[in-house]
Amino acid sequence: MRITILAMAALLAGCSGDASDGARGPTIPLVSAAAVESVRFVDRIEAVGTARANEQVTLTAPVTERIESLSFDDGDFVTRGQRIATLRRGQEVGALAEANARQREAQQQLSRIGELRERGFATRSALDSQTALAGQASAQAQQARAAISDRIVVAPFAGYVSLRNISAGAVISAGTEIVTISDISQIKLDFAVPETVLSQLEVGQSIEARSAAFPEMPFRGTISVIDAVINPQTRAVTVRAVLPNSDARLRPGMLLTVSIESAARTVPAVPELAIVGEGNQSFVFVVDGENARRVPIRTGLRQNGMVEVVEGLRPGQRIVTEGVVKITDGQAIRIAGTQNAQPRPKAAEPAANKAGG
Repeated sequence: MRITILAMAALLAGCSGDASDGARGPTIPLVSAAAVESVRFVDRIEAVGTARANEQVTLTAPVTERIESLSFDDGDFVTRGQRIATLRRGQEVGALAEANARQREAQQQLSRIGELRERGFATRSALDSQTALAGQASAQAQQARAAISDRIVVAPFAGYVSLRNISAGAVISAGTEIVTISDISQIKLDFAVPETVLSQLEVGQSIEARSAAFPEMPFRGTISVIDAVINPQTRAVTVRAVLPNSDARLRPGMLLTVSIESAARTVPAVPELAIVGEGNQSFVFVVDGENARRVPIRTGLRQNGMVEVVEGLRPGQRIVTEGVVKITDGQAIRIAGTQNAQPRPKAAEPAANKAGG
């Protein structure tokens, strides 16, 4: 009998506890809040470009002749004016010696006639005729020297030579490729961008390029030229940037991805999780005392987990950053923290109720 009474008392106590919990009303949601930050956002133009040498030339044989010697090896660095190849020039050297002899003879004869002319023993016509002969001999000597010079191939600028595919002793015809020289002290990077972003580009603007060969190494340069003509088929304009390449990591022909920063600004921003979307509209909950007030906003770019707020908020306003799915407009909230993390204490009962109890 005593056990039954104790069981009933426990049951009644349990029922009494449930009734008191129900009297407390709904639990106030616990959320996280933070101030609206000012964050720097940047519009980026992305493109793909091809690297080109600062200067590049393919040297060819000026005449059909046998190669006498080559003064380079695979991948050598050559300086401006350095001899690259020498073609056989025996006949031209002989022709130059003959032309020089004729030039000296004609010049000596001109001097004699000039002296005779001064003493009245030579006519003006004889002097003019010999002057013409001396000029002709000088021209022939100059022509012989040019023929010899044509058979000596030199580097027009400093750079790296390509792989050697010919050997000394081979007979090559005029126009045959001897070597390609590339100046890669800096790289010209050509890339195309849509005409719609043309207004965001200007000469001198900074760019960043990356290569698959060096994915962790950005290469920075500046825009040097924007083509004056837009491709009517692609509606794109070609842009050329210049990248320093003192370490020769970049090579002509490389494919690089290009990133251009434009329209940088510092504006209010909120975390992505703080935004509630309804159709085409976006909202956040602003902390208003102990309640949450829903405010419409207009968003812009998303960057590193933050969303640009174009309109609707100002820096410093406190907003709900986590727990937005648990609250509605005007609802009371508890903000997570050392003091607010615990449930609010139950309000004291009126004295009349205590007395009546």
